[in-house]
Amino acid sequence: MMKKNLNLSLIALALAATSFTACNSGSQTAENNTDAADTAATQEIQVVPVADSKAFPGATLGISSITSEKVGTDSARITVKYDVKNYTLTEHTDDMNADHMANSKEGQHIHFILDNKPYAALYKPENTAMVKLGTEHYLLSFLSRSYHESIKEEGAAVLKHFKIDENGTLSDLPLPTEPSLFYSRPKGEYTGADTERVLLDFYVWNTDLKDGNKVKATINGTDFVLDNWGPYEILNAPKGELTVDLSLVDQNGDTLSGDNVSISRTVTLK
Repeated sequence: MMKKNLNLSLIALALAATSFTACNSGSQTAENNTDAADTAATQEIQVVPVADSKAFPGATLGISSITSEKVGTDSARITVKYDVKNYTLTEHTDDMNADHMANSKEGQHIHFILDNKPYAALYKPENTAMVKLGTEHYLLSFLSRSYHESIKEEGAAVLKHFKIDENGTLSDLPLPTEPSLFYSRPKGEYTGADTERVLLDFYVWNTDLKDGNKVKATINGTDFVLDNWGPYEILNAPKGELTVDLSLVDQNGDTLSGDNVSISRTVTLK
C-alpha cells in the first residue's frame, strides 16, 4: 500500500512539473513577442541617402512657350509647353530603386511645381493651371524618374517667375538671386510596401549645399540636417500621418530669407 501511494505521489509530482514547464514556456514566448512588438514600435525614423539612381547625362528641359488668358472675372488660365531633349517621358526608369519605391506605372514625367504647392506629374510636355488675377508666381519644372526622383543635372530644370495683371496678361519677373528650396517628395498617400522606403526629394536653386548652406528636414518632430543635395529615403516611418518640414538654413542653422525657403507637408502612410 505504501508502495502504491509512493508511485501515485511520484506521478503527481511529474504532472505538476510538466504543467509548470508548459506555463513558463508559454509566458516566455508571449513576453518575447511583446518585446519584439515594442522594439518595432519604438524604432526611430531614419533618413539615409539613396544610392544607384540611374543617371541621365544630357537630359534637358526648357519652356518653349508660356501664355495666359483671362477666364471669368478674377482668374487666368496659364498654358505651359515644354521642350524635352535626351529624355523619354512615359518610359519606365530601369534601375533598382524603381522596384522598392512608390513608382508611377505611367513612367517618367515632369514635375510641375507652382508656388511650392504639391506638384502635378506631367506625362506629356504641356500643362494648364488656373491662377488669380493680380498675382505673382514661381513655377519650377524638372524632369523626374518614374519613381519620382528628380534629375539634378544642369539643364534638367527650369524656373520661371512671373506675374498676371488684372487683364490676365502674363509678364516675366526677375529670377531670384538668393538661394531657394522647392519641395517635391513625399507626397499624398502611401500603402503597403511603399511605406517601407519613402522618397525624400527636394530641389535647390542658387545653392548646391556645398557653400555652407544645408537643408533641415523635420520629420514628425525629429530633425535631420542634410548637407548634400541628393535624394534620401525615410525609413521606419510609423503608419498614419507623416509631417515633413523642410527649411533652407545657413552654416549656423538659421533659416535663410527669401520667397522659397521653408515648406511643410503632411502625407499619409497606411
